[in-house]
Amino acid sequence: MNAHGPSFLALQVSDLERSASFYETHLGLTRSQAAPPHAVVFETSPIPFAVREPLPGFDPRSAQPFAGAGVVLWLAVDDAEQAHEALARAGVDIVAPPSPSPFGPMFTFRDPDGYAVTLHSQAS
Repeated sequence: MNAHGPSFLALQVSDLERSASFYETHLGLTRSQAAPPHAVVFETSPIPFAVREPLPGFDPRSAQPFAGAGVVLWLAVDDAEQAHEALARAGVDIVAPPSPSPFGPMFTFRDPDGYAVTLHSQAS
């Protein structure tokens, strides 16, 4: 067996519509029309990204120390500093301020379920 790398990413969320709206409103993601009833898939590339209802037995609100602990999700944006300013103005919890990285400027915020998501601009 040879794995080829990630081909789909999804976060298990406590309120599907709230999380889908968060990613649409704050990150400008567009919902795909091709999605199962328990998930919202976004038109991202090169890898599809989704939010979905939790699997049985998992509650992201009670995950310790927080949902997604140990997993680092990075999403590329056109301008990380501009994205940071917009999210901060909207009252989104910023957990790591903008800083340089090998992948370009980056910062980290928490989504409605407490997932830490890093946004970065592509290094030029």
